[in-house]
Amino acid sequence: MATSQLSRTPLLRQLADLMLAVSGESVSVIKRGAPDQAMALKKQQEWKIYLEFLKILFNLVDRLASFHLPIQERPQFMDSLEDTVVQRLRDVLAPTLGPDADSMELTLSIGTTVAESRQTYERFTFVPTEASKTRDDCFRLLGERVAQCLKAAGNEIVISSAAVCASAVIPAIDALFKDALGERRDAAAEEQDAFHRAPTGNEIKLVSVMSSVDGEEVETRWGLHPRFRQDLKPEETQEIAKLMNRVTRIVGERYAAVAFSPDWTSWHHGHA
Repeated sequence: MATSQLSRTPLLRQLADLMLAVSGESVSVIKRGAPDQAMALKKQQEWKIYLEFLKILFNLVDRLASFHLPIQERPQFMDSLEDTVVQRLRDVLAPTLGPDADSMELTLSIGTTVAESRQTYERFTFVPTEASKTRDDCFRLLGERVAQCLKAAGNEIVISSAAVCASAVIPAIDALFKDALGERRDAAAEEQDAFHRAPTGNEIKLVSVMSSVDGEEVETRWGLHPRFRQDLKPEETQEIAKLMNRVTRIVGERYAAVAFSPDWTSWHHGHA
């Protein structure tokens, strides 16, 4: 077991760094959603909001770990993740804490965060990678708790923004697990499979979704291949439009949640 945990040290560090970066960026997103309250926000309140996002992230990592790790390894893995988050957070806060600061309070704070994460979110039964009402209810609770910390209870912009921040990070967490555990196939192998499945010239893009950044605004749009559109009946066109509008909204919200984060530099090329 010790060897197994040691081999997963890079994964633990990547997850910890992602969790801290997303929590910090999420606080910024929330503050932009309620500028009046943000002006009066105290450091203690900001720290509470930061920890609220850490709570949901610990919960999401634990849920996704169940799809990638043997069940007997999960408890120790999550304990190790807690320790890693403490260490990485201590490194980040080192200039503020000073060389003689007692880090025990930070350790206790993260320990309490993990315990409250279980108490708050484990009662929701859902698969993180699948959209569902239960998942929406869980993320709404997160939003409501964040709004209370901000003293903006009932603010739908804050509530929905928090939910988007939480849902947007799920693919990244899942990808870290797959990369670290060798579950993602080599890109060249994927391209080779695609070549065998359809000869060159036989692949046609029927539907496309594009997100772009213009200053601080994000625009997301979708389109159909002209010939495909001509072949559709009016009722089929309406049904596709209804579905694609939902897809575009989800993609746009997730893109906007991370597009301006310095920790997601690959999103800064103006398209997705």
